[in-house]
Amino acid sequence: QVQLAESGGGLVEPGGSLRLSCAASGSIASINAMGWFRQPPGKPRDLVARFTSGGVTNYADSVKGRFTISRDNGKNTVTLQMNSLKPEDTAVYYCHAVAGVPPNLYWGQGSQVTVSS
Repeated sequence: QVQLAESGGGLVEPGGSLRLSCAASGSIASINAMGWFRQPPGKPRDLVARFTSGGVTNYADSVKGRFTISRDNGKNTVTLQMNSLKPEDTAVYYCHAVAGVPPNLYWGQGSQVTVSS
């Protein structure tokens, strides 16, 4: 079992910045991938950015050059730095992890990010 605890998010004006953090606990040695999805109102949940077990970093095309994902293995934490935010970035952001064999998918509680003037 893996538990994910998120922090950050909130309300920001267009062009502003926010940071999201996700701390993993439990069976962290079994984690193969970890990162962030988001779900805008009335839309499906989609990938924002993630690390995979092969050391690959994936970003959604819509956030490339604006968002940066980083990790602190010593603290089992993944952080999403979001810059140049746009109203279309408004969504609930979910930390996720893939862990174990066979793989299971774990989710954080969700963090609201609202970009509005």
